[in-house]
Amino acid sequence: ITVVYNAEPYIKDCIESVINQSYQPIEYIIIDGGSTDQTLNIIEKYKQNVTHLVSEKDQGLYDAINKGIKLASGGVIGLLNADDMLVGSHVVAEIAKAFAAQPDIQAVYGDLNYVTADKRKVVRQWRSQQADLKDLEKGWMPAHPTLYLKRELFKSYGNYALDMGTAADYDLILRFFHTYKLKAIYLPLLMVNMRTGGVSNRNASSLLHALKNDYKALLRNKIPDPIWVLLRKKLSKLEQF
Repeated sequence: ITVVYNAEPYIKDCIESVINQSYQPIEYIIIDGGSTDQTLNIIEKYKQNVTHLVSEKDQGLYDAINKGIKLASGGVIGLLNADDMLVGSHVVAEIAKAFAAQPDIQAVYGDLNYVTADKRKVVRQWRSQQADLKDLEKGWMPAHPTLYLKRELFKSYGNYALDMGTAADYDLILRFFHTYKLKAIYLPLLMVNMRTGGVSNRNASSLLHALKNDYKALLRNKIPDPIWVLLRKKLSKLEQF
């Protein structure tokens, strides 16, 4: 699922990284928030590779993602932001292989690089690990853009909570991994090149707002010592540089 709004400079890279995957068929869903630039015209060029395209106003990123989840019929759901790219044509095949090798697994996640807008420089590297509940309680989380989840999880445990703001992804991860203790494996594979400048990382005011939302997610999911966990979560990012 790709959610997009006015991503004219980047959407081509995103789409081509999906349609060039060696694993086929892929159910590709694009949810557009009513773009006013050339985004839709670019998507139109790839319409034969897009299973569902919806273009309408939404209540933000996670509302749009939830729309995509509702449309999905595949067994596994992954997200790819409009300004991000899968790294190589083998990524989805490796993820599918991991699920097939262990049928009881409910989630697979891997590694990502933060790159500059022109993709020429790696700014940060997010290398993950095989983790457990104690790691979650120490501020660890998998890289959300690399997280692939069985579709049945959303039916059982709910979609992204729209009242969590920028922490809707963190809340969902805590809910699935900690509250419901899903079975997940870490795939030591670079999956995504993520352009820097996400919605929760723009300026001091946005960072403060993101901290408040993260704290709310920790409280909602009954994580012990939430302030300590929040501090550990932020400090862990220093290791990515």
